[in-house]
Amino acid sequence: MNAATVQHPVILFDGVCNLCNGFVQFVIRHDKKQQFHFGALQSIRAQEVLEGFSLSQKHLTTIVLIQNNQAFTESTAVLKIVKQLHGGWPLLYMFIIIPKSLRNWVYKLVSKYRYRIFGKRDSCMVPTPELQGRFIDK
Repeated sequence: MNAATVQHPVILFDGVCNLCNGFVQFVIRHDKKQQFHFGALQSIRAQEVLEGFSLSQKHLTTIVLIQNNQAFTESTAVLKIVKQLHGGWPLLYMFIIIPKSLRNWVYKLVSKYRYRIFGKRDSCMVPTPELQGRFIDK
């Protein structure tokens, strides 16, 4: 799988991070169109996708959104994701007007302490049989 073969919006996330897994579960609940697909950054397939965008998993402690042949990271990725969810969540996209450097500073601060605050799993999330078709790293 490379950048050219990504047909659905794909959210790449830290598969052992409880905060990241919680965010994925949140997106699944609010993605009524079931448009998003998912992959743990630790997976081989996710690394192949990242390489297609000249990104390296070793340097990412972030959510990555691959959509329309573009890669979005950090706060921009999160805001673009919530913009596409069902309910009032798209209203959060208004935070895009905040300068990216400030948004990403906050994002990186949370990212730096996410394991300490939210905890860490021993292994990546295993999707339920109903969700397996939405995960790129089967």
